[in-house]
Amino acid sequence: MKKILLLEGGCNEEHEISLKTSSEVKKSLKRLKIDYKVISVNPENFKNKIKIFNNDYICFNALHGPYGEDGQIQKILEDNNFHFTHSNSSSSKLAFDKDLTKLKLKDTKVTFIESIVIDKDQISMDKFIDSFNRIGAFVLKPVNSGSSFGIKIFKSITDIENYFIDLDNEIKIYKNHNRFLLEKYIKGRELTVGVIENDKIAKAIEVTEIIYKNAFFDYKAKYSKGYSNHVLPAEIPKEIYESCLLFAEIAHEEIGCKGVSRSDFIFDNENLYFLEINSQPGLTPISLVPEQLRKKNINFDMLIKKIIEASCD
Repeated sequence: MKKILLLEGGCNEEHEISLKTSSEVKKSLKRLKIDYKVISVNPENFKNKIKIFNNDYICFNALHGPYGEDGQIQKILEDNNFHFTHSNSSSSKLAFDKDLTKLKLKDTKVTFIESIVIDKDQISMDKFIDSFNRIGAFVLKPVNSGSSFGIKIFKSITDIENYFIDLDNEIKIYKNHNRFLLEKYIKGRELTVGVIENDKIAKAIEVTEIIYKNAFFDYKAKYSKGYSNHVLPAEIPKEIYESCLLFAEIAHEEIGCKGVSRSDFIFDNENLYFLEINSQPGLTPISLVPEQLRKKNINFDMLIKKIIEASCD
């Protein structure tokens, strides 16, 4: 097997998660006796940094968030003729953009929630109240982000009014984000499905229900031990379980993901809604895809090996 060049860090809101993923990948590569080197990724110098290495290396992308899974770094690797793990630049860009993902899945069986796309300069009380009157309670989320970053839920006009009391402070966290979804709020059960490829065939793994202590499955609930419980397999009606698996496979194929992905859903006890797809799901000690694979007797090292093998196709 070729040598691995591990890409970690990134200068964004998911930096720490990338380091946790990278740490687990390093342990696995050592167990697999695969040689590797590490690049700490900074968008300001990565284009020059990567030129130090020849393309005998396979780049293992352990990045998350902007400039990690949005197609930018993938395009640089493609331009320099590197093999790399996970999805290519166009698929990564699609998967990372929640609006483009919905447009891509529009003519499939996958069902998703009504939403409105706005730019940052359109964030106003009038716009939010108008949206509330149109779709009811809604969720504000950046179009391009992961790990539930920046999500706000508005269940009443009062919630909206309170948000705009200190708007300048509220939108500080969005310094790297310019487009947002206002998505109808659905109260329901959070479900997630990992997909892994075997010989280029995408296969959904299992359905996990996530039960969390916070108001929603936010960053802390995802990455802090003790803030959420995973029910695996999810205790939901069989037809919903099967739909989750099917929708996850459809999303993986339609978006053009490679190696591994994870799709998130919400089930309101009547209808199942697709929320988003993650083309580079976390590989931390409490991450969902490795946990689902353990249920199928596929250990972490085997997952890493499969991800690397998919990069060589």
